Amino acid sequence: MVLGLLAFWLVSAPRPLPASAVPAHTANAANGQLLYNAGGCKSCHKPNPDVAGLDSSLPSGGAPFKTPIGTLYPPNLTPDIETGIGAWSDIEFVNAVQRGISKDSQHLIPAFPYTSYARMPVADVLDIRAYLMSLPPVASPKRDAGVPLAFILRRGLGLWKWISLDTTAWMPDTTQSEGWNRGSYLVNGPGHCGECHTPRNLFMASDTSRFLMGGPHPEGVGKVPSLHKLIESKRYKDAADLVLAFQNGESFGYEHMSAGGMGQVQSNLAKLPQGDLEAIAYYLTSFK
Repeated sequence: MVLGLLAFWLVSAPRPLPASAVPAHTANAANGQLLYNAGGCKSCHKPNPDVAGLDSSLPSGGAPFKTPIGTLYPPNLTPDIETGIGAWSDIEFVNAVQRGISKDSQHLIPAFPYTSYARMPVADVLDIRAYLMSLPPVASPKRDAGVPLAFILRRGLGLWKWISLDTTAWMPDTTQSEGWNRGSYLVNGPGHCGECHTPRNLFMASDTSRFLMGGPHPEGVGKVPSLHKLIESKRYKDAADLVLAFQNGESFGYEHMSAGGMGQVQSNLAKLPQGDLEAIAYYLTSFK
């Protein structure tokens, strides 16, 4: 019994990246802002609704996020020293974003899509950090997750990561165009579209054999649609039509583009440059 518990404790231990994983890099906050919008970071890290006077445009965290295992409260991403990321080092930020390990060396619940962010270049993650550090600091204390036996669950995630956390870096497909590859990166890395639009297997890992084919809604109610055959199914006329949907949502008559969870996604996508939206649309409409 004791040996079994010891083995579990050792195998499930966090495995952070070393400080040497952080490259010499001049951070680009503008690129960080673009990737922040592509990832829809503010949509999850919204301000605590129980605290009056918080700026709704800042990712100060604390708003409830319902999941099948309980209610989570995404943390403060502003550079506040006490309650945000102001005291975090580069490697601590990278380990949270790409390995799902908190500053205090706990496994993070993968409602935070580090399984997709793990595929990004570390330099892009540092750019996101640079953008976040440029924001005004907001004091917004951490709220504990409403998850039964949260400590045991978090430790068990160390075992889950052995099966489900693929840290293979995204690589361009040399047989495809530059635009297709840009769209592929944005969808598979910062945009983490597969986290919702790809069904899960028995181990709650993404079933890559059914990539972007839709599945149960992550909040436990309803379904997320497939992103295959977007033109063939007549949901969109062509890739340019999908770009207009990203930019304008239901105000231009695009059904379900501004409602529910997709509403927040669309509002973030609308902030991206035209070229990036065209790349995403080109990539997505290539799935027949």
